[in-house]
Amino acid sequence: MQISCEFFPPKTDDGAAKLRANWQALKAINPAYFSVTYGAGGSTQERSFSTVSEIQRDSGVPAAPHLSCIGSTRKHIRTILGDYKTQGIHRIVALRGDLPSGMGDPGELRYANELVEFIRSETGHWFHIEVAAYPEFHPQAASAKADLAAFQRKVEAGADGAITQYFYNVDSYLRFMNDCLDRGIHIPIVPGIMPITNYTQLARFSDASGAEIPRWMRKRLETFGDDMEGLRSFGLDVVGELCQQLLEAGAPGLHFYSMNQVEPTLSLWRGLNLRQDIEM
Repeated sequence: MQISCEFFPPKTDDGAAKLRANWQALKAINPAYFSVTYGAGGSTQERSFSTVSEIQRDSGVPAAPHLSCIGSTRKHIRTILGDYKTQGIHRIVALRGDLPSGMGDPGELRYANELVEFIRSETGHWFHIEVAAYPEFHPQAASAKADLAAFQRKVEAGADGAITQYFYNVDSYLRFMNDCLDRGIHIPIVPGIMPITNYTQLARFSDASGAEIPRWMRKRLETFGDDMEGLRSFGLDVVGELCQQLLEAGAPGLHFYSMNQVEPTLSLWRGLNLRQDIEM
């Protein structure tokens, strides 16, 4: 079973120090890799690169940088790939990404399958390539069928595995897996897990990404108000049960969207009783 954790690049030196302490603590769950999200440009992108380099160099856990193609060029992506190869990085999360605000040119590679194909043509099988999957379908997809076809194109372009958008309905993942099998897709598709620690933030993320918060969950979460301890306890129970159901159903692992926090992921891990020797 594969466990992985995702971070975003910190904006400040204090944030970098906090993230460093957090990935050190999360090593206890023996992750296969730490992924790092990708800034679209400027200083945000530089923070992505520095975070990836530090994790790869210092953590003892392989780094898996996200790489978005929208708004970029083949030359720029080729340079990034060469830098990652020099650092000994062997895993990439290949994404289309969102066009930065104010940027009108979508770049030379407009879709994730084109990026996957380009990485393969440039680097062969140096990189293990993960792509995104959407059990509840991408919010910009014309239809569920079109979204599945887009996912299949990424697989056929050379993807080795996939990480899903987070979800809270296990049936959506199981139906998605069945749909993939019907299309002859057999790569590992690891569920993305979002701990619940802040309802306002979660609702904003979900509305933007198309990830559904079931009505019963929304209504329960709304009742906690300022009771953050109660909300987090409820969230731990709900997401912990989801993780258990996914593993029992045969999911190949779990990918935790850590939000640069350590305790929610560790609490979920402890609840699964997968290992008893985590030291805190």
